[in-house]
Amino acid sequence: MFKVVILTISDRGSKGEREDSSGPLIREMVKGLPAEVIHYEIIPDEKEKIMEALKKSSDQLKADLILTTGGTGLSPRDVTPDATLEVIQKEVPGFSEAMRAESLKKTPHAMISRAITGIRGSSLIVNLPGSPKGVKENLSVILPALPHALSKLMGDPSECGQG
Repeated sequence: MFKVVILTISDRGSKGEREDSSGPLIREMVKGLPAEVIHYEIIPDEKEKIMEALKKSSDQLKADLILTTGGTGLSPRDVTPDATLEVIQKEVPGFSEAMRAESLKKTPHAMISRAITGIRGSSLIVNLPGSPKGVKENLSVILPALPHALSKLMGDPSECGQG
């Protein structure tokens, strides 16, 4: 059972001015990994607060998977990828590339996504878009690869080319 943290990045959501529909959708989608959501939080689009939440999720909560939603575009307040880059030790570009490639089939706006994926300690951090539609499209693309990636991150010694 993988331990998952969901972080919704939203100024309005953190103030209670907007209901978060992306976070609950992520919770529903990861059930089949199998996964247990151990923490869910809505935080504002503030780089330091995002960094703090990512560090806590990885270092203290020991999450295997940290999924963020929101703040991946070009708006001045969109700083989720910037905060993520500050805390990861390794980038895992294949996940982000796959999400953008699939999204490009649906909209040219996928090109403006700055979402990244990376590793901090033994946690995989994945930035997802903020809209439920974007979450569903992007998370659906990477879900099949997540169990293997998380197992490898946890130290599974088996060969990747097997099976």
